[in-house]
Amino acid sequence: MSQCYDVQEITRFSTDLLSAAGLDEDKANAVAEVLVEGDLMGHTTHGLQLLAPYLEEIQSGRMPVTGDYELISERAAVQTWDGRYLPGPWLILKAMEAAESMARSCGTGTVVIRRSNHIACLAAYLKRATDQDLVVVIESSDPATKSVAPYGGLEATHTPNPIAVGYPTDSGPVLLDVSTSITTNGMVGRLNKQNSRLPYPWLKDNQGQATDRPEVLFDEPKGSIMPIGGLDHGHKGYALGLMVEALTSGLAGFGRVQAPTQWGASVMVQVLDPEAFGGLEAFKRETGALADACRNNPVAEGDPQVRIPGERGLDLHKRYSQQGVPLPEGVPEALHDWSKRLGVAFPQARQ
Repeated sequence: MSQCYDVQEITRFSTDLLSAAGLDEDKANAVAEVLVEGDLMGHTTHGLQLLAPYLEEIQSGRMPVTGDYELISERAAVQTWDGRYLPGPWLILKAMEAAESMARSCGTGTVVIRRSNHIACLAAYLKRATDQDLVVVIESSDPATKSVAPYGGLEATHTPNPIAVGYPTDSGPVLLDVSTSITTNGMVGRLNKQNSRLPYPWLKDNQGQATDRPEVLFDEPKGSIMPIGGLDHGHKGYALGLMVEALTSGLAGFGRVQAPTQWGASVMVQVLDPEAFGGLEAFKRETGALADACRNNPVAEGDPQVRIPGERGLDLHKRYSQQGVPLPEGVPEALHDWSKRLGVAFPQARQ
């Protein structure tokens, strides 16, 4: 059973751990807040489960603890950065600030980042933009990793390549965060460590047979994660995955061709200001009308009401903020180990 922790205490603890590992204060704050936000929204594979691996990245020297990104190119509404493998959450928050500034003056702003470190949960960033009545799009790939095979193929060529979009409506934000594969590396890795199986046959073994056994992603010769759509309609997820690669590594001019070996990300962050298009009021009216039509859609007897993307995450966020955020099995144990190594007191779980 998951243990629950006070949000402020676990955030402070996470910040202190990162600071004790040597990370700059502003970067430690950004990473801790984003990781806890992921757990608050129910994205437990991309919340504090990542803190121990991030600390390993710092101690190995693969994640710089200080310094800034390098601005590679710039136009009125476009910037390209070399993230130098600095902490991903810090880079994304900086990129959102820069993209918002460009969007306020140009209507849109885009920052593309090469060589970011891992960027955690994409959904954790979206409400920062929608609270400002802005639209945000974040896409990410990892050119050092291959776990998803092309539709019809047996050998992995790319990563789950998530797409996240947030936009305001006149009845609350829509927040979506979906991988272009059926599941994520994080979920498969967790279930493999637990000697568990996936809920459905979302993977293919090296012979192309669908399976729910996570170990096929780690055995040799390796299997792969299927694109969204699976064996029947995986061509759709496959096409979306290629699009993400083009808009991240492609636009950044750095990716699989350079064959990096370090865990990281190529990222696109785009912000749009609806006021610069058809107007904010009209935008929110249109998006709100469709959201309401979905919410009020009739359902089969006994089925729950239709939800809007992000509603469950926001409901969990509200509940966990009051009752404490649960951490999945294995996460408190890993963080206890780091608390001893770095001399930072681990908070007590809520009763």
